[in-house]
Amino acid sequence: MEETSQIGAFLRSRRARLRPEDVGLTVYGTRRRVPGLRREELAQLAGISVDYYIRFERGRLDNVSDSVIDAVARALRLDPDEHRHLHNLAHPPAHDVPDSPRIRPGLQQLVAAVDPNPAYVVGHHTNILAWNRAAAAIFDVDFAAIPDAERTWAHLIFLNDRVRRVTAPTWPEMARRVVTYLRLRASARPDDTALHALVATMTAASDQFRYMWETHDVADISHGRYHLDHPRVGELHLDFEFLNLPADPGVRALVLYSAEPGTPSAAALRELTHRDADPAGK
Repeated sequence: MEETSQIGAFLRSRRARLRPEDVGLTVYGTRRRVPGLRREELAQLAGISVDYYIRFERGRLDNVSDSVIDAVARALRLDPDEHRHLHNLAHPPAHDVPDSPRIRPGLQQLVAAVDPNPAYVVGHHTNILAWNRAAAAIFDVDFAAIPDAERTWAHLIFLNDRVRRVTAPTWPEMARRVVTYLRLRASARPDDTALHALVATMTAASDQFRYMWETHDVADISHGRYHLDHPRVGELHLDFEFLNLPADPGVRALVLYSAEPGTPSAAALRELTHRDADPAGK
């Protein structure tokens, strides 16, 4: 089963980033055949037998308890998102995700009403479900002209030259956010065939996506700041907030962007979003 191979790969990647001295273990000798912690060392830190941990890492998950998962997470110094990911891999949750999420009229009206502040609605696959004119303007792209299957942040960040050019100053961070979010979402929704198809498509289409995916890093997205370089107004430093929409099946969040008042970015955003131009700025 795929989850069992994923849990082994994830645990090995987390062991590899820790050195014995990082966790207070004494190292005897200098020759170590594996990077990071050995299985025996991790089992000692977690307070479980070596045989039990080896079976866990190999995906033999029958009757593994939450307390064991928590002990391993503490030993590996996992952050909350990584801890949740490990639980998902060990005890895959069941979710029914609609293939075609629908946007309520009231939500669509809200997205339109906040213009000229950039806003869009994003689904669980990083798919952009609704947007306003200002959101299209800041990324210098016509969302409406992009086929539904390709209107995802995975496609846009890794495969769309226009978006890559605008996001160049912060591209590594944005790309990593997309991949680590999808990795976390995939473990939370193991039966989501559309999500797994998206990942398969992206790993085949982008070497950069595939490299990031194989690191097994995971992280959710809630807020942050992006630095854009827009071809018409120059630099934009924009804060964003994810407002989760748990009552809307298939919909992840309403995402709102803003610039700090009184800054050059605020002036540039105002100039860009108040222009009488089409969404892609053509």
